[in-house]
Amino acid sequence: MALTVTFSPKNLSAAQYDACIKALEAVGAGMPSGRVFTTCFGQPNALKVMDVWASQAQFEAFGQTLMPILAQLGIDPGTPDIQPQHNCIIGR
Repeated sequence: MALTVTFSPKNLSAAQYDACIKALEAVGAGMPSGRVFTTCFGQPNALKVMDVWASQAQFEAFGQTLMPILAQLGIDPGTPDIQPQHNCIIGR
């Protein structure tokens, strides 16, 4: 079952988010298997991240790569809000 995962870290800046994306790409995890969609949104110093994952197992596997990178960058992701995905419409 697909999942929607929303992270609402405290004080996530655009610079921190960009550094995280760069670090993920550097280790070959910029486009992880099972991630259907990702978006980063909000105020520049209070960003949130929402992902849609194909499965819980794929999300958890990505976490093994993501969490050490977040720790290295000093980002506390907080507790993610994980909900079952009902539908996802992606525009053209």
